[in-house]
Amino acid sequence: MTTPRPASGPIGQPLRRKEDDRLLRGAGRFSDDFSLPGQAHAVMVRSPHPHARIVAIDADEARAAPGVLAVFTGADVAGDRLGAIPHNPVPSNRYDLKLRAPGGGAIFVGPHWLLPADKARHVGEAVAMVVAETAAGAEEAADGVRVTWGPLPFVVDTAEAAERRAPAVWDEVPTNVCVDAAFGSNEAAVDAAFAGAARVVARDFHVGRVSGVPIEPRSALGAYDATSGRCVLYAGSGGAFRQRRELAEVLGLDADRLRVVSLDVGGNFGTKNRVYVEYGLVLWAAMRLGRPVKYTATRAETLVSDYQGRDLVTRVALALDAHGRFLALRADNISNVGARAVSFSPLGKGSALVTGNYDIPVARVRSRAVFTNTVPTQAYRSSGRPEVIFAIERLIDLAAEETGIDRVELRRRNLIDEAKMPYTNPFGMVYDSGRYAQSMALAMELADWDGFGSRRDEARARGALLGRGLANYVESSVGTPREQARMIVCSRGFVEVVIGTQSAGQGHETSFAQVAAERLGLDVESIHVLLGDTDVVRFGGGTHSGRSMRMAGAVIALAADDLIAEGKRRAARTLEAAEADIGYAGGRFRVAGTDRGIALLELDGLEVARNNEMHEPVFPNGCHVCEVEVNPETGGVSLRRYAAVDDVGRAINPLIVEGQTHGGIVQGMGQAICEACVVDPASGQTLTGSLMDYAVPRAADVPAFATRLNEVPSPTNPLGVKAGGEGGTTPALAVVVNAIADALAPLGVTDIPMPTTPHAIWRAIRNARAWLQTQQG
Repeated sequence: MTTPRPASGPIGQPLRRKEDDRLLRGAGRFSDDFSLPGQAHAVMVRSPHPHARIVAIDADEARAAPGVLAVFTGADVAGDRLGAIPHNPVPSNRYDLKLRAPGGGAIFVGPHWLLPADKARHVGEAVAMVVAETAAGAEEAADGVRVTWGPLPFVVDTAEAAERRAPAVWDEVPTNVCVDAAFGSNEAAVDAAFAGAARVVARDFHVGRVSGVPIEPRSALGAYDATSGRCVLYAGSGGAFRQRRELAEVLGLDADRLRVVSLDVGGNFGTKNRVYVEYGLVLWAAMRLGRPVKYTATRAETLVSDYQGRDLVTRVALALDAHGRFLALRADNISNVGARAVSFSPLGKGSALVTGNYDIPVARVRSRAVFTNTVPTQAYRSSGRPEVIFAIERLIDLAAEETGIDRVELRRRNLIDEAKMPYTNPFGMVYDSGRYAQSMALAMELADWDGFGSRRDEARARGALLGRGLANYVESSVGTPREQARMIVCSRGFVEVVIGTQSAGQGHETSFAQVAAERLGLDVESIHVLLGDTDVVRFGGGTHSGRSMRMAGAVIALAADDLIAEGKRRAARTLEAAEADIGYAGGRFRVAGTDRGIALLELDGLEVARNNEMHEPVFPNGCHVCEVEVNPETGGVSLRRYAAVDDVGRAINPLIVEGQTHGGIVQGMGQAICEACVVDPASGQTLTGSLMDYAVPRAADVPAFATRLNEVPSPTNPLGVKAGGEGGTTPALAVVVNAIADALAPLGVTDIPMPTTPHAIWRAIRNARAWLQTQQG
């Protein structure tokens, strides 16, 4: 369990989540919980082809079906002059790497219409929508929509898509490569370092594609009030304001004519942060039909239409001197963005951190993005960082094997020293703070690193193979720089905090209340947090990139200071005293030298609003250690132990941070051992279209976790926080695969691709044994 630091006020206390009582009683308001009188239901008609012309759509049979209200196609979307979804996929923070198109200039992103009129570009793309009185009626009628297809050549493989001869996803551009840029040190300096190296270790890695698989599938309910001319959308998201802005642009509305309500969100992980076509479609249909329209995705639909994650091919080379010091690193990253660019964040964020926690003097990365005939990808928990941390941490283990230097010692020699903080890496990222060597030592202690030998011998006696892995990590938290908080003293005896982030299980109602309570000197139960409704929240940057506590926590603290200042003015008038004589402590204003005073909670209607901007990123970091047991006959893997030490900066609620760490580890572990979105390269068909095929980790797969915080406050913000929602995932891929590779090393297995399924391990063992036999024979 986490060892929290001593805390006197609410900040730092491992409080149970306030929202759990409501959620456990079934009183949550998730997307599919919303219904309106007279609502109709929508079902999508989706493409069975990875790439095909839409020659014709015959919807006469569907329109004639009982209860059908309308069938909409791409021709209708074009006829109403609806806009494409403005995803704005290019990262634009001042610290982001500046991605560009091949040869420079604007990046072609591929327009994302609500329904395409010309082509379908991936299996599962919606090409028509049926609206009926009932969901069952809409589903049955959808079978009567006849689409005449003109199949086209397609490409689904990341590396293949980068080749000039690959089938074109978009006719508007000459190749599928939509981004091609290089970053880092001077190329001549990198070349010189490699030329003078005692050893160069290089490998190709593929970090495959995964789905977010949130427990709550997407659902959206659109409504239109003809009297006021306003629309409302009920849909789970990572930020209601972004959804409102982009959907208003699609529909050609002023933003104040659209209300977006996103209350409880049953899982996100980045999957729900961007606008989906179904959200615009239900709003548009509600306006056309004059009644509410609801859509809820099936699980099968989510696996072919939810934005997916990862999918990076990289070649990484590391130059070392004779003493094992890292001299230079070179990487070539290719990110698969799918059929259109929804987000380049994984490519940009990952490329900036390819050197990880290590003091590497010079480094250079080529960053490319390619279109393929697959579901678009989007930032997925830790956006781009798990991929590059996997690459460098696997490469260091391989370098240790080649040089004969212990893998821990090799890392220790090259970790960035605390004395060098703030440290600027070769890509201009300024690591704000951290004790990397200390975190590694603490993780090894927590994992009982020294006791591994006896556990390995015991496993060997049972015919099993025990392996251990270690991985250091650093990740970045930037996100939308602006946030706003409003605070209102309510007549019912509490302070209402209105904030524009969006919780999807992170416990915002509790941790934000802790910040406000400490600043105001109140009990946590006296703070109520409101979020997720654009008619209540005036502005918000949403939840992504680990930004919520840093951005929202900071502005809540500042708003609390403003509330106290405004309260002093009100108290001075009420108590007929000079403002300078009013003091504040323990939730009360008092006149100096007297017993006269008034409680903050008695100042009904007192209200302040505070905006804040923070552009400087922070860099959470840590070290994880894992032990796995492998059955050499079946390839089965069992995770036996897992230890994590994380520097999240100042932990507002260590219990919530621990829960976030546990969940993050499981997501990373899932990709390491079982999860993959598999597309058949010959047909372009999704082979993992249900939870029978897409393997998510289960409780029985997960060991007990030993976690500890190594809090190094960030100097970049008043609370000293970094981020805690993504650190569990970032190193998990590397540490699990490192442990499996270590277990298999005695059998001659040198590497294994993800996911490390029993079949993949069994095959690797058999191949290694066959190779050894050829060498001996």
